[in-house]
Amino acid sequence: MSRISRAEFWLSIRRGWSKQCPHCGQGPLFIRWNKPHRHCPSCGYQYERDYGDVWWVWIVTDRIPIGIGIVFLFFGFRVSSLWMGVVFFGSLALPLLLTIPRRYGLAIAITYLIRKRWPDPKDRFPEPSGLR
Repeated sequence: MSRISRAEFWLSIRRGWSKQCPHCGQGPLFIRWNKPHRHCPSCGYQYERDYGDVWWVWIVTDRIPIGIGIVFLFFGFRVSSLWMGVVFFGSLALPLLLTIPRRYGLAIAITYLIRKRWPDPKDRFPEPSGLR
């Protein structure tokens, strides 16, 4: 088990949110809008050892805005017109759609930090040369 400094934690999170490799910060995470590379093109870090490693973060980040909408409805918010319904649904759906690549990058960064904190013998972290 290795310690992760606060600076390293926030650096990895920032890199993931910026859609860059959480290990080196140089390679892009995605080939297209939200199709991830299997490995970092710059340092070779394998983003997901097994497909589906980042699903738990997806579930949490998708459910928070939906939960906020449910809370609003539970505490008395009522859709009284079509336009109000469109605005309400749009205010929940639009942020979810627009942040898909960033949330996926964040999920990869969090998984990277977990794998670094509790390493598996099968994990291979590239040499830290070229880190910025």
